[in-house]
Amino acid sequence: MTAAHTAGRAPTSGPSRTVPLGRRVRRTAAPWMLLAPALIVLSVLLLWPLGRVLNLSLQDYGLRNLIRGDSNYIGLDNYVQVLSDPFLWRTVLPNTVVFAAVCVVLTMAVGTAVALFLNTLSDLWRVICTTAIMVAWAVPALTNTYVFVWLFDPRAGLVANLLGELGLFEPGSVNWFSERLSFYAIATINVVYHGFPFIAVTVLAGLMTVPKELYEAAEMDGAGAVRRFTNITVPGLRPIFAVCIILSTIWDFKVFTQIYLMPGGDGTNRSVMNLGVWSYTESFSQGAYGMGSTIAVLLTLLLLAITVVYLRFLMKEEEL
Repeated sequence: MTAAHTAGRAPTSGPSRTVPLGRRVRRTAAPWMLLAPALIVLSVLLLWPLGRVLNLSLQDYGLRNLIRGDSNYIGLDNYVQVLSDPFLWRTVLPNTVVFAAVCVVLTMAVGTAVALFLNTLSDLWRVICTTAIMVAWAVPALTNTYVFVWLFDPRAGLVANLLGELGLFEPGSVNWFSERLSFYAIATINVVYHGFPFIAVTVLAGLMTVPKELYEAAEMDGAGAVRRFTNITVPGLRPIFAVCIILSTIWDFKVFTQIYLMPGGDGTNRSVMNLGVWSYTESFSQGAYGMGSTIAVLLTLLLLAITVVYLRFLMKEEEL
């Protein structure tokens, strides 16, 4: 070895640059310490009730057990009974899944269309129109449901009277709430009306971040409105669409108020039951809290499965 070679080498001796173990532990623990209050609150408000419902689903738990405070564990018998019940597969599950799918598609379509319209308005009219549609979102679902029950009342409702004046319908001749298809058609209109403002405002916020130069360049290249939407708007708003679809799916799968408060939706008409109403009626109408908890757990698992599958699909397609 020459002196030049040895002089060019980096020194191997000297103080260690590794971070001490205690400092690394403190750095790792610091974020968790900051998150601890929120995690504790979530554990109390979310995880404990979920654990309690899961525990009840493993029991034959009724009013007698509630009064005495004792337990009656039966393992997975409740799950076997629910999953082997034809009522689940022929009525409840189709009502829940089809209704939620239709509501999600319509809510996203209407909300996106309204957002595109609002994006074309001036600042003043955009504020006025946005405020107006947010009123529909702020109104409680209970109030909205009673409004739609009045609108579609078979005898004295506004829709029945208008159709009667046009000679298309004899008021009182048909009860829309007794038929499965018409019942869910009314419920769908109610849910979409109540849900589209959130989608519209969220998509509008995303539209305002898309550079206008992209639309101008596409228009100069001869791209029409449809191509500008599919090639510019949709790719730019994919993360927002993903979040809106996931939230809408969760909300629409667990719709309860809009179903339960409609005539026959409280369990008296079993053909219009969904998972939420079935769980409630089993628990509080029949006093079978174990069975109701089992149905609630199955609904939660269904929502988790749909969410996980959709997120995995988006990640594979690099859409998030």
